Amino acid sequence: MDMDTAATILAGSILTMMAFVVIVIGIVVINNIFSKYWKPVKWMRMMDHPMYVTREELEHAGQNQASPEFKSPQEKV
Repeated sequence: MDMDTAATILAGSILTMMAFVVIVIGIVVINNIFSKYWKPVKWMRMMDHPMYVTREELEHAGQNQASPEFKSPQEKV
């Protein structure tokens, strides 16, 4: 291997690593922009756990009366 080939390999490897670093920095910047402005997407809405409230809890929370269509889990339809 002569000096010209060794210099070409060294310069190519340095430029390749510099390009890799620039690409990684670009990915990090784009990721930060997306994470700042992107709203989270809920893929599994059915997996969210429902919250059940009884009439007593609604009255205790300051509600005057529960809505007529409200059915607590203990009541049979």
